[in-house]
Amino acid sequence: MESAVTIGLDLGQSVFQVHGVDAGGAVVIQRRLTRGKLLQFFAKQPACLVGMEACAAAHHWGRELRKLGHRVRLMPPRYVKPYVKRQKNDAADAEAICEAVTRPTMRFVEIKSCEQQGVLVLHRVRLMLIRQRTQLSNAIRGHMAEYGLVGPVGRNGLQRLIAILGNADDDRVPAMARASLAPLVCQLDLVNDQVLENDRRVRASARSTEVGCRLMEVPGVGPVLASAIVAAVPDPAAFKTGRDLAAWIGLVPRQNSSGGKEKLGGITKQGDRYLRQLLVIGALAVIRYAQRHGTKRPWLVKLLARRSPKIAAVALANKMARMIWAMMMTGERYREPTVAAA
Repeated sequence: MESAVTIGLDLGQSVFQVHGVDAGGAVVIQRRLTRGKLLQFFAKQPACLVGMEACAAAHHWGRELRKLGHRVRLMPPRYVKPYVKRQKNDAADAEAICEAVTRPTMRFVEIKSCEQQGVLVLHRVRLMLIRQRTQLSNAIRGHMAEYGLVGPVGRNGLQRLIAILGNADDDRVPAMARASLAPLVCQLDLVNDQVLENDRRVRASARSTEVGCRLMEVPGVGPVLASAIVAAVPDPAAFKTGRDLAAWIGLVPRQNSSGGKEKLGGITKQGDRYLRQLLVIGALAVIRYAQRHGTKRPWLVKLLARRSPKIAAVALANKMARMIWAMMMTGERYREPTVAAA
């Protein structure tokens, strides 16, 4: 039996499906493997091309298979789905992966290192902590509103409500409700401390790389965005242009063109939602500063004159993504645009 030159690997939690073909496209391997036998199987195989979907644990298995000498390619699952024939099962998925990985126009995902994934875990934990802080704050506000106690918007307003809960002599809140809300206040204090510690780690991560320090010079790019973009984009050369990076983040217009007529809509909102959120927040900060203090960017001035601030923020976020790609590719520092002479 000839050895496989291309293998499609369908990942699972405890069961993995393998589909291999030879140089002529004939099927030579169709096996189901357990987690403990996966690396043993690939260690006995000659070096070949291994395709996988970019899903949970894909980067880990990609690093392990590379150590064994195999060429590993990760693909977005939505690009593999069209190659599935009729019914969906593990064997059909592995066959579709094996077929998709050989397509010359297929788009691949770069395998991240353990350090890069560690930074991404830091950001995912930060996002979860912020959501928990918001849930706890809303819960305290909602329960206090039942007694006619409503605080102003912001942290100071919430602290006023917490001070009322801490005052045992204040009879506006029953003792039962005060005792029930005390654990929420303790959890909120703990989450606030954890968010501060997480932010310190994010700042250290952004300043630890030369690329991160350069990106923080761009208006609207802070330590959080700089750290996230460096970890999420291990190789900027994977994108041919800055627009490709913006499209991957989901900041380009949705197209519905046909017959030579271009029809553009809102942004696609595909790709990395976290990066898109950070870019739009940074763009809004730049726009607020420009509205209060002015700006030297003629493009932004003209955009704000004909579009609302939120639409202008999305357009500016798109522009920021392209600038970030250019700076990562060329190694240049940010240069403030100069106004051309009349």
